[in-house]
Amino acid sequence: MRARHLGLASCHTCNLLQRLPASGHGHCPRCHSRVRLRMANSISITWAFLITAVIAYLPANLYPVMTVVSLGNTQSDTILSGVVFLLLHGDWPLALIVFVASVMVPLLKMAALAYLLLSVQRRSPLRKAQRTRLYRIIEMVGRWSMVDIFVVALMAALVQAGNLATIIPGPGALAFASVVILTIFAAMSFDPRLIWDKGEVGHDIATSP
Repeated sequence: MRARHLGLASCHTCNLLQRLPASGHGHCPRCHSRVRLRMANSISITWAFLITAVIAYLPANLYPVMTVVSLGNTQSDTILSGVVFLLLHGDWPLALIVFVASVMVPLLKMAALAYLLLSVQRRSPLRKAQRTRLYRIIEMVGRWSMVDIFVVALMAALVQAGNLATIIPGPGALAFASVVILTIFAAMSFDPRLIWDKGEVGHDIATSP
């Protein structure tokens, strides 16, 4: 028998384990945060955030994230063209950081969230502990994808030398920031406890009198 069968739930803010009323939701007596046995409509909300993030991922990589105007010359760079530019100038460590943080991490995060959602919907009984650890990793690394946006914002604020040099954020930067924020919201709306619940449904039905 698991904690939810006893009406027990832990607070997401302070981790206090407590007994909830029959309604399945209440407030933490220690930090007064809202506590629920399970997040309402977790799967559908997570899918909505994830699908929107996937749609925004295309313009984030196709449109320029930054436009540099220097001595009358204008150069616009997407994330990938910026990586190539860094490689051609010998800055391969920075190019690797930008590629991993701005291309690979958001893509892998969206793929991992889709995998978790599909496995929960199919009531997969396999690799529950591994899937829970995967969710924790998604939560931990997701915010670091914003490193590219931070660089563009800092350069746009600092490099303003009139007609000599100007850096302007491009539409790709807004789309990419949207991808990162949407994937963070998707991870927050996903309830990892569903990984364990769904595998028990068939067993509960089979053993019920």
